[in-house]
Amino acid sequence: MEGIQIRAVLLLVVASLSVAVADSVTAEEAKELREEVREMFYHAFNGYMDHAFPLDELRPLSCAGQDTLGGYALTLIDSLDTLALLGDRQRFATSVEWIGKNLRFDINKTVSVFETTIRVLGGLLSAHLIAADYATGMRVPSYDNQLLNLAEDLARRLLPAFDTPTGIPFGSVNLLHGVDKHESKITSTAGGGTLTLEFGVLSRLTNDPIFEQVTKNAVRGLWARRSKLNLVGAHINVFTGEWTQKDAGIGTSIDSFYEYLLKAYLLFGDEEYLYIFQEAYAAAMHYLYHDPWYVEVNMDSAAIVWPLFNSLQAFWPGLQVLAGDINPAIRTHAAFLSVWRRYGFTPEGFNLASLSVQHGQKSYPLRPELIESTYWLYKATRDPRYLDAGRDMVASLQYGTRCPCGYCHISDVEHHNQEDHMESFFLAETVKYLWLLFDLAVGPDNLVENGPYKYIFSTEGHLLPATPQISLVREHCLYYGAFCRTGDSRQTYFMPEPDEDKKESNDTRFFESWTKATYSPDYTTFEPSAVSGLIKGFCPGLNHGQKFGILYAHSTDERHYYETNQVQQKEPTTVQSHSVLVLRGQSSDHLPPDHGSVHNDSQTRESDVTL
Repeated sequence: MEGIQIRAVLLLVVASLSVAVADSVTAEEAKELREEVREMFYHAFNGYMDHAFPLDELRPLSCAGQDTLGGYALTLIDSLDTLALLGDRQRFATSVEWIGKNLRFDINKTVSVFETTIRVLGGLLSAHLIAADYATGMRVPSYDNQLLNLAEDLARRLLPAFDTPTGIPFGSVNLLHGVDKHESKITSTAGGGTLTLEFGVLSRLTNDPIFEQVTKNAVRGLWARRSKLNLVGAHINVFTGEWTQKDAGIGTSIDSFYEYLLKAYLLFGDEEYLYIFQEAYAAAMHYLYHDPWYVEVNMDSAAIVWPLFNSLQAFWPGLQVLAGDINPAIRTHAAFLSVWRRYGFTPEGFNLASLSVQHGQKSYPLRPELIESTYWLYKATRDPRYLDAGRDMVASLQYGTRCPCGYCHISDVEHHNQEDHMESFFLAETVKYLWLLFDLAVGPDNLVENGPYKYIFSTEGHLLPATPQISLVREHCLYYGAFCRTGDSRQTYFMPEPDEDKKESNDTRFFESWTKATYSPDYTTFEPSAVSGLIKGFCPGLNHGQKFGILYAHSTDERHYYETNQVQQKEPTTVQSHSVLVLRGQSSDHLPPDHGSVHNDSQTRESDVTL
């Protein structure tokens, strides 16, 4: 189908969906809605604590619990920073103390690397940063880094997943025994590329660069295998680097890959993430955007393969707010919201050709993405229409999903059938963004809006503060009064001497991500970079490729490694293949056609990146 025809058909959706006219939310009603959302949180949280704890998740219809991820009180961990955000000092402190005393990860459980990272590792790190800091107003007197120690232990148990020729991690790992020999070699782009925030924060808190190195190598490994159109597919073989599903989109299996590129730049100030985001975002807007919708295309040809809105796409307008691209965010949010208002919820899939719920994708598992974008757009515009949207969402959740002990999944949005399951992210994200929306309208009095730091939200909604220890690492004593690391010299981040040994991780030969190359005709040295994110007015004039003359090209010897290991299975083999080759000294005007340079006319404006 031709692009112009698709666009015409898709635009009919907005006109065909009726929207009820209602009075705008008043300040007093916003206050009432905020308190209603608070009650929603405690209805679900108390239901979990009374009927499911310490199992992972609540079954809200039957008032029972079940283990779904690893059997370590998942919902409690995921809820910690929401308790802090609501100002519940007693429950926050009690929960932190219980986890510190009782949680352990030396268990024979095979877990998802992605889900464990964003839910458990992120939850522990966020709660640690709140509980350990007097400036947050939620300091726990008895706290002595127990959650940080647990986070480091957990992350080390996840590290074996990154031992692949490409640097892209396996999808699952056993917390006691590592990666099973029968583990699938296929993983999603989001699964391999949505780990940088949590692992990067952990590196800064522990002074150990290994966590940040392996996750950055994973991003590089994925980006190196992008198509000529700067698109990435949905699933990839972590050994051969071949795409096993070439559908490119902004939703299922890819979504948070884009999200973490921008957020890693905002939190860490690493220009490389911004450079990749600019190119990836420009390609997405060129090939995937059919105003106001997004479709899935073949990553090589850009041929449309799936004219579908899926609910995970709904995070995108919020990301566009962070990138400063507000106008398309407004139009896309309005289109997505029209689907919510038609059914009361967003189904997992809505077919843009038939204008109906996609067969087999009729459920609504309490997802937060559209609510998240509503919050960000209200924060950016203060347009009351987003408060009206929030009110509609609260009504839908209260009348459609509320169960005796919590909130239920909807198995069919057309008939509002309830299902006996409540994901932990309902407490970590869904009610959190709703509460923040109405609190912002009333006059914010919370950690995010009035606290001592700027916060980046992880893809699980966890609060990661831009503290000097996290965001100013790259300053590293470059001026008087800068944040400086002290202590164990084995964990020094910077290598100012060109002949110093270069550390490696997963046998991928990238030097520390917080160093940059200085080029001369005869040799390359490495010097500390003084770049920092969240510094007002910072606007590098050149993109990463122009400044450093670097392009990414995947190694050609991975298949050889894979085929060799298929024959020689007797003993463990050290991976010798490079994840990515860094080609230096080439002008960005002379890049090989297979990996074209950034399209300057469609880049995100760096000066528009804002919190």
